[in-house]
Amino acid sequence: MTGRAGLQNAVVVLLDSLNRHMLGCYGGHEFDTPNIDRFAGDATRFDNHFVGSLPCMPARHDILVGAMDFLWRPWGSIELWEEALTAPLREAGVTTMLISDHPHLFETGGENYHTEFRGWDYVRGHENDPWRTRPDPSWLGTPALPASAGVGQYYNVSRTWFRSEADFPGPRTMQAAVNFLDLHAETGSDEPFLLFVDEFDPHEPFDTPAPWANRYDPDWTEPLMIWPPYSVKTVERGVLSERQARHVRANYGSKLSMIDHWFGRVLDSLDAHDLWQNTAVILCTDHGHYLGERDIFGKPGVPHYEPIGHTPLLIRLPGAARTSVDALTTNVDIHATLCDLFDVTPKHVTHGRSLLPLLEGSASSVRDWALAGVYGRWVHVLDGRHKYARGPVGSDNLPLSMWSNRWSTMPVHQLPGLKLPMPDRNARLDFMPGSDIPVIRQPFRPGDLLPYWCLNQKPGQHCLYDLHNDPEEAENLLGTATERRLIDLLRAALEEVNAPVEQLTRLGIA
Repeated sequence: MTGRAGLQNAVVVLLDSLNRHMLGCYGGHEFDTPNIDRFAGDATRFDNHFVGSLPCMPARHDILVGAMDFLWRPWGSIELWEEALTAPLREAGVTTMLISDHPHLFETGGENYHTEFRGWDYVRGHENDPWRTRPDPSWLGTPALPASAGVGQYYNVSRTWFRSEADFPGPRTMQAAVNFLDLHAETGSDEPFLLFVDEFDPHEPFDTPAPWANRYDPDWTEPLMIWPPYSVKTVERGVLSERQARHVRANYGSKLSMIDHWFGRVLDSLDAHDLWQNTAVILCTDHGHYLGERDIFGKPGVPHYEPIGHTPLLIRLPGAARTSVDALTTNVDIHATLCDLFDVTPKHVTHGRSLLPLLEGSASSVRDWALAGVYGRWVHVLDGRHKYARGPVGSDNLPLSMWSNRWSTMPVHQLPGLKLPMPDRNARLDFMPGSDIPVIRQPFRPGDLLPYWCLNQKPGQHCLYDLHNDPEEAENLLGTATERRLIDLLRAALEEVNAPVEQLTRLGIA
């Protein structure tokens, strides 16, 4: 099989929590990213790319399934009425390979994404992957430096087994990707492939060995602070001191530069085997990560300000111009682009727009709006210039339902008692847009325990920003004619994706 314009293969590298504003190719100067910048020099840079469904697994659902799900559920696996991109690719004769150290793909709430790939390689030990039950008895003298325990009770054990930089999960994942590309070239295979590298770095823990540790904070002498808080008014409330805040941010930079270094090895393999002639390469992320901007750290319950919502996207397509694109794009468009590249058509309802017309220069835009959000929090609509985040208008964050036939979500290891509310006798059967498969719809009532994603959501906390004139999002334009227009756009966008009517009611725009 040969795809569009003679393309045969695709490589997708997803770096988790990759901050656009910290990359050299996007104007960042704080940390070194020479290999991402090297790739960007030969790629199309998308300047107006935004998240869709958040956080981690919902974002992967956008990319691998092509359908936003944050309006229906908070976090979960592939549902019965849909299929991953890997299914039509398999039918088309494309070999699909997943290489990942992302633990959420291999636990409750993400349990069937990897099984749809022809092959998959899970690199163990990142974040709170329950990999080892005892520390390495020969840990003394290994490169793992003293670090604060934070929330990483499993990682604190796993890190004792990393005996060199190459043992850390991120480097091992990138080396596994290199091994796949090398083997493909050495065997002379002409089978088309999709290699999906889901790399959890630079996501926390911001743990690195020498020479990366304290690269950007050489005066720090205490144990490394590798676990950022998830908090607002972080320094103001004393969650971190100003000095600690700088240190945590610097540790993110160390992790970013380390994984950039290993991403360079993937580029070297593509160079060595001359795969650029028939291989599309995409570098993307699920979301950014607050590191002190607006005194916010992590991914707490706030609107999608620029650091977390405005994300990098770089695509190198054989024959495409090395340029920048200002058109509005979002993560479901990556799925649509891969479908277009391999000339396959999904069988379920999707929400993406192929980016090939932008890459080939035959169009200047592919969409007029984009939706983004976390289940039960703000719903954002973007028009390419403005960002409008609208929250619930009622104090109970209702009406709201969860739609799923796979009742699971992300486990919180440090809080094992925190579970997703189970469906009860209020549940009913309903239907997702475009599907005849019944789905369990659990409507929540006043006093019900809501999924923890949407707890403590205050009413009436809307915000609107002109990103062209106010990229720092300092002036809230609520009450203006622009807000009235964006409310109409939000309503139209929700209706176009056939969002539950209750979402419009919850937002006060029905």
